[in-house]
Amino acid sequence: MKKILLIGKTGQVGWELGRTLAAAGEVVALDSSQLNLTDTQQLRTTLRVIAPDVIVNAAAYTAVDQAEAESDLAMAVNGIAPGVMAEEAKRLNALLIHYSTDYVFDGSKTGAYTEQDMPNPLSVYGKTKLHGEQAIQATACRHLIFRTSWVYGNRGKNFMLTMLRLARQGVQLKVVNDQIGAPTPSRMIAQATAEVLQCAATQRSEFEKINGLYHLTAAGQTSWFGFALAIFEQAVRAGRLAMQPAVVAVSAGEYVTAARRPSNSVLSNEKFSQVFGFTLPNWETALALILAEQAP
Repeated sequence: MKKILLIGKTGQVGWELGRTLAAAGEVVALDSSQLNLTDTQQLRTTLRVIAPDVIVNAAAYTAVDQAEAESDLAMAVNGIAPGVMAEEAKRLNALLIHYSTDYVFDGSKTGAYTEQDMPNPLSVYGKTKLHGEQAIQATACRHLIFRTSWVYGNRGKNFMLTMLRLARQGVQLKVVNDQIGAPTPSRMIAQATAEVLQCAATQRSEFEKINGLYHLTAAGQTSWFGFALAIFEQAVRAGRLAMQPAVVAVSAGEYVTAARRPSNSVLSNEKFSQVFGFTLPNWETALALILAEQAP
């Protein structure tokens, strides 16, 4: 069996990966207390000692607004560390799987972004994530980079859990209605990664055809306001809320944030589906499945 190194095991996606990757090989999972991504020497040493066949990097600096004031830290984790992983992956002839974001785009496009569209990040967070993508690509190591968007689940800090908490507290809810994207469960990302890893294993002789950058999100699109309405409707149906709260739609301009967000975060999954042979479910279908679960 392959040895898989999972970096960032306690994050939203990392925790789900810990469950899905177990069937693909021997998983060595590390968190930030065990591996400091800002220490490049420790990172190189760890990778060489473990000598994995596959490196799955689910770690990231994700505090979008805070990154504006902590640009060096965000760059160290999101930009420099992935490049170091890629260099060591090439040395080991290992496959590197890395996750990126819709924030590499400025949101000005009409329609879904493809992998061929030119990035133009608006925030420090987006710039550091783009730097990480480019650092990996520059090494020419075996890699899969998955851009995803609006990640949520039953663990950690995310929009769904925040909405449910505020609804239970009776807080008046105002939600942005002029930013669109595809809410994507962390579980879906982990399950898709496990399937892709199996595909990579069975098609290793043709790996150059699947090596590269992909968009990996739920199908369809909505606004944050539409997402909130769906959360409440399906949470009541699943028994996680007693009743649907009132929600007021507002514009992004009514909220002052340190970091600018793209108004359009919709990513096309067409390349992913064509190459790997399966289609990701619609965001509403995925949401119903997540809300039907009890939080771990």
